[in-house]
Amino acid sequence: MDKKYCAYLCSGCGIGDALDMEALAEVVTSEMSMECKTSDCLCGAEGRALMEKDMKNDGVNTFVIAACSPRVMQKEFDFGDGTITTRANLREQVVWAEGKPAEGEEPHAEAAEFLNETAQDYVRMACTRAKKTALPEPFVLEEGTNKKILVMGGGIAGLTSALEAAKAGNEVTIIEKEAVLGGKALGWRQSFPSKAPWIELEENPVESLVAEVNANEKITVKTETQVARVAGQPGNFRVSLKKSGERNEWDAPAKVTVDEQEKIEKGEMEDPNEGWQKYVAVDPNAEIFGAVVLATGWRPADVSQYDHLGYGSVKNVVTNAEFEKLAKEGKVPANVAFVMSPGGADNDEDFPYCNSVTSMVALKQAQYVCQDNADGRAYILYQHMRTPGHMELFYKNAQMNDGIFMTKGNVMKVEEAGGKLAVNVENTLLGENLNLEVDMVVLAAGMEPATLHEHSINLAYRQGPMFPDLGLFDGYADSHFICFPYETRRTGVYTCGGVRKAATMDETIDDATGAALKAIQCLESTDRGVAVHPRSGDATYPEFFMQRCTQCKRCTEECPFGALDDDEKGTPLPNTTRCRRCGTCMGACPERIIGFKDYNIDLIGSMIKSIEVPEDDDDRLRILVLVCENDAYPALDMAGMKRHKLNHMIRFIPVRCLGSVNMAWIRDAMSAGLDGAMLLGCSYGDDYQCHFVKGSEIANKRMENIGDTLSTLGLEAERVVAEQVAITDYDKIPQLLEDFVEEIVEMGPNPFKGF
Repeated sequence: MDKKYCAYLCSGCGIGDALDMEALAEVVTSEMSMECKTSDCLCGAEGRALMEKDMKNDGVNTFVIAACSPRVMQKEFDFGDGTITTRANLREQVVWAEGKPAEGEEPHAEAAEFLNETAQDYVRMACTRAKKTALPEPFVLEEGTNKKILVMGGGIAGLTSALEAAKAGNEVTIIEKEAVLGGKALGWRQSFPSKAPWIELEENPVESLVAEVNANEKITVKTETQVARVAGQPGNFRVSLKKSGERNEWDAPAKVTVDEQEKIEKGEMEDPNEGWQKYVAVDPNAEIFGAVVLATGWRPADVSQYDHLGYGSVKNVVTNAEFEKLAKEGKVPANVAFVMSPGGADNDEDFPYCNSVTSMVALKQAQYVCQDNADGRAYILYQHMRTPGHMELFYKNAQMNDGIFMTKGNVMKVEEAGGKLAVNVENTLLGENLNLEVDMVVLAAGMEPATLHEHSINLAYRQGPMFPDLGLFDGYADSHFICFPYETRRTGVYTCGGVRKAATMDETIDDATGAALKAIQCLESTDRGVAVHPRSGDATYPEFFMQRCTQCKRCTEECPFGALDDDEKGTPLPNTTRCRRCGTCMGACPERIIGFKDYNIDLIGSMIKSIEVPEDDDDRLRILVLVCENDAYPALDMAGMKRHKLNHMIRFIPVRCLGSVNMAWIRDAMSAGLDGAMLLGCSYGDDYQCHFVKGSEIANKRMENIGDTLSTLGLEAERVVAEQVAITDYDKIPQLLEDFVEEIVEMGPNPFKGF
């Protein structure tokens, strides 16, 4: 691309009142050697017309917009394919971030000068970025994008996803391990209310869903079948199938316990994975799909460990799932106790995987007792009753039923007594202990995700066959629960229903619809050659200069999304349509051989070096802050909107993710004479907020090593720090930055300044 540059300065929104626009234009024309024009409203009709005229008459195709934040007015400054636009944030992070003098306080005499210096640096960086940015070329699969969708599981979630995807015009294949469709819902008598007045149980819709699926020409159903392996990438997943319960050459490794592993090593048992082919091998009989919806469901959690409740040893002690089947068969006893918690002395915990669904199931099943028996009595014994939203009306209606008795209490013992069951309950709301005589006891077994026990996805990825275990979600299929609820860390694979969360039938249907739409979005984006999420529409992708690769494997090991496999030597094998464009691989690479057309080591390094670093002036120290574009950068914008003051010594550069920060940039900053550097990104750990899951955590680990490097150079390790903020921390960020500036001022200027 032959670039024709022009920079456009906006004087609106108070920018022209606060800054020396002539001096700013002089920086562009003299230092950056670009043409420069000024408008009092670039985003308005006249400003847009000015730029379109230059594009048409003068061939301008690379625009530098010095105005508001790059997070706003994106359509107004989009000039179509074949053009490049870079932005300098003069409004939110310069003029609006100057702050307001306290009442009675005179403005600092040098404030205007400091403000202009900041604006000029941002213009230098934007112009440098424009020069270093190349026009992206979308990545397109050689074999084209296959738009068929694989749905794993034929229960409520799988049936719904398949129907919604088919209605949108996609071909769908459902894989169901059982002989018939319907899943656990086939054993349900009725479902929860889904409409006002939220009190009447409704007909189970599963049979009508099954009929609708079987009648849909776009849906292929394969029962008594399981997935042995999923290889490839979005748009070209190669799926190997097998008969249910069997193993074949493409199967994932069998799970081996610690005890079994010891026996294998001692030769006391055969290794079930011996002879398993490497995941890089290609199955010639694999079916091709573009995206996968994982809807393999849940199973009742184990409650047999609670000896005092008698499950497995006392007749007529059953789980809620078993009771539901009895109810559908019309075998509901007249007196039933529903035990919602394990009980025991001083125990107010619930059964594993219990939730609002198990609470509502008890309320539903208690109604069965009263419906089927004229003198039926249902006793609900709980520690926590959860009925969110409209289901509170369902709960209140059950309270009004004379045949349903509820109380908080600890169930201490369940035992046989003369053909009945005796239930001993202590610490009740009534203030007295209860001894109930019932025909059956129902234990509220929670909804345990199938992924906890099964290789239900079997990915042929370098990082292993299952989803990465964050240790946060108790076996549920991993996802970013806050921002991207259906999206797993394996691009193109979307979860819904019991593998993602415990849900009612209505919630499952909504969930499954969302997963189907996400799968379709993935296919359409892959077909266009752009990123799916969270950088939706990004046409760039990581490119590798393999001639300098040392096979260190850091990029493959640190990629949060399994986008990179590697060969037997450790050479990375990119699967580009799996990539989320976070740049973590770029940050990991010690040889700096990975980059994007508009985001790479040289580009950001050049921007850092374009910052003007004054010498021998303690009032003009320079501090670099590399800012996560997803949370920290918008928080900075909001701080400016609130007119919070940001220290004039700081220069912000947005980065895709802190995981993309290569430590070469920190060394560039220090060698350029900057006095300190901060990484400002998302929270990590149990309550992680990072859009790319592990970016902040990875960056913090890298920062520990850069501290050691600085020490060997005679620089204080404290000159470089990493901080975590949330998008809502706009009120806290100014002080956090100010505290760091004060620490740098106390340390004094960088001794390398001027070299």
